[in-house]
Amino acid sequence: MTISELARRAEVTVKAVRYYESLGLITPERLPNGYRTYTEDDVRLIREIRTLHGLGIPVERTRPFLECLAAGREYADDCPASLASYRAAIDELTERIEALTARRATLITNLNAAAHRGSTAVPPERTGTGGENHLTLPAGLPVPEDDGTADRLPGTRVPPLTLLTTAGKEVRLEALGPGRTVLYIYPLTGRPGSDLPEGWNSIPGARGCTAETCGFRDHFQELLEAGAGRVHGLSSQDTGYQREVVERLGLPFDMLSDPELRLADTLGLPTFEAGGARLFTRLTLVVRDGMIEHAFHPVFPPDAHAEQVLTWLRENPM
Repeated sequence: MTISELARRAEVTVKAVRYYESLGLITPERLPNGYRTYTEDDVRLIREIRTLHGLGIPVERTRPFLECLAAGREYADDCPASLASYRAAIDELTERIEALTARRATLITNLNAAAHRGSTAVPPERTGTGGENHLTLPAGLPVPEDDGTADRLPGTRVPPLTLLTTAGKEVRLEALGPGRTVLYIYPLTGRPGSDLPEGWNSIPGARGCTAETCGFRDHFQELLEAGAGRVHGLSSQDTGYQREVVERLGLPFDMLSDPELRLADTLGLPTFEAGGARLFTRLTLVVRDGMIEHAFHPVFPPDAHAEQVLTWLRENPM
């Protein structure tokens, strides 16, 4: 097909096709008369470039995905180099999110100061960690103690509880599906610009839910490759609150909501009080065919926990 036909089929401009050629991302064949000719493979490559560019991956960095297709893989992200490109893009987005979060916190502070300037009313205090970066853990966090919870849970059957997911579906914990499920349980996630319970940083194991969740997001594909059939986060926060977290952090998995902490009461899991609410203590279960196969507790540091789970899965293949 001609370059104009290719551009029309791939829904790009002729100029874009020429740019992709200049980068060596597509290589047309030459007819005896010197004219370029293109194939269905070129259409697929350009469509892949467009999709990746829509996700924020620069055109110049789509090469690993195109090479994966050229190697005969069904999907462009079936190769290790493609996964590395995903991670690099995620890291860049994380840095941008952190910068925007810090900028937002400054704007909120300026707004509060400006709104109350010259007024007898006192500006609202920012207690807890609301003005801090939820993705970065402060130094000197207290380390939670091992109370033996992880020792007694393996071999225990998962109770028959039905919980609501952020996808709007009901999930029965005793029927999560065949194989392994990684179920990381956490107290609560904070939102940029909002306050966490007073003294949150001083409670052993409390701080770090967002960082932990981002870890499971970033290592999600590796966890699946290591034998996890699925990953879920679980907390007592309501589904609406959790859904905002899923969307803001771009999570590839669903959260489960247990507002009454029924799982803790049924299994005797540890909990704690903060801000007038009873919350789950951070803990992770590896569930296999309806049975708890392994438990991680205490979990520390939370931002490295996904890697700890990944290491365990690799060292304990099914």
